[in-house]
Amino acid sequence: MDYGTLRGFFALLILALFIIIVVWSFSKKRKSSFDDIANSILEDEQEQNNKSHLETDSKQETNNNV
Repeated sequence: MDYGTLRGFFALLILALFIIIVVWSFSKKRKSSFDDIANSILEDEQEQNNKSHLETDSKQETNNNV
């Protein structure tokens, strides 16, 4: 087996892996988990905003009592 044949097999392997990854990423079974992951960033941000609002409200209440 010469170098050209080895490069051809390697190219076919890389092409097959690419096709497998594309099919896996666009499969309907994975859509819900990808959507959950994508929305988790927004949920974390909303939770942080809610916590910061609660903290500022509690700080304002304690400052008003002084």
